[in-house]
Amino acid sequence: MEEKILTTKKNGMAVMLLTILLLIVGIAGIIFSGIHLDSGDSSAVYIITLIVSLLIVCLGWIPLCGLRILKPQEALVLTLFGKYIGTIKEDGFYFVNPFATGFNPAARTKLNQSGDVKVGSIPVASASGEAVSVEMPSKKISLKIMTLNNNRQKINDCLGNPVEIGIAVMWRVTDTAKAVFNVDNYKEYLSLQCDSALRNVVRIYPYDVAPNVDTTGDGLADDGSLRGSSDIVASRIRDEIQSRVEEAGLEIIEARITYLAYAPEIAAVMLQRQQASAIIDARKMIVDGAVGMVEMALDRLNEKNVVNLDEERKAAMVSNLLVVLCGNRDAQPVVNSGNLY
Repeated sequence: MEEKILTTKKNGMAVMLLTILLLIVGIAGIIFSGIHLDSGDSSAVYIITLIVSLLIVCLGWIPLCGLRILKPQEALVLTLFGKYIGTIKEDGFYFVNPFATGFNPAARTKLNQSGDVKVGSIPVASASGEAVSVEMPSKKISLKIMTLNNNRQKINDCLGNPVEIGIAVMWRVTDTAKAVFNVDNYKEYLSLQCDSALRNVVRIYPYDVAPNVDTTGDGLADDGSLRGSSDIVASRIRDEIQSRVEEAGLEIIEARITYLAYAPEIAAVMLQRQQASAIIDARKMIVDGAVGMVEMALDRLNEKNVVNLDEERKAAMVSNLLVVLCGNRDAQPVVNSGNLY
């Protein structure tokens, strides 16, 4: 389905004024002819005037059905007896075929998003006499950039760990004909494709950096992860969604990860794992620093000839220094009033 852009002139105001004037003339003709006929003058002129005036009043309102108002960044897809005749995209006050109707299958669909065309409501009296508002779905299609805040999903990463992830997708309609005719409901179609694309991409990556994991598909292990490569993951999600909604006339501008965490059933275990890894890294750094300090102390003592230590005394000194430097608590000094032996 190819989009046809209608270049209809913005003559809605002129048609509205002419129609109102015509209705006024019709009402005046009815009154004028009725007065003369009531007075007994049954001339054919007055009868014809009455008939024409009645036709004008009864049918003169039809052109008013062809008046359309479009705001900036709105479009209207028109069909005539089921046939697509074109799309109006520019803002203005238009007059179109009164029998043409706007078509938007997603008019009543409300997603968790922003920027859509608002649905109007009109007050209607109920059977009990109370006024209730009835929503009138707009047939206009918004061309604005909209943000779809997709719900959080629980997905297994490439290591089988369940993670919860949510994305925000910025999109807009670029081809109105494809959007309303190629798919049944382009809003629901987009939401479903976002879910599917998100699952396909998340299954490629681990939550955190893991060894022997290939996330690029080149056969080599890399450091890609959901937590550390969020920009790359978001770009792949955007490309995946775009390839799926191309036929629906939609453009995916950007996709961003808004929420990422382990699933509640393994969150506590993974937190302990991260804490253990942090403790090991910290201990490794402490030991490396302590060994360097001990080595520096022994070298300085030998350079200054402060004391000559045999191997046994060096071992005792190294042991004492490592205990002091690597311990979790402050060292408690022990005073030796005698000698070492």
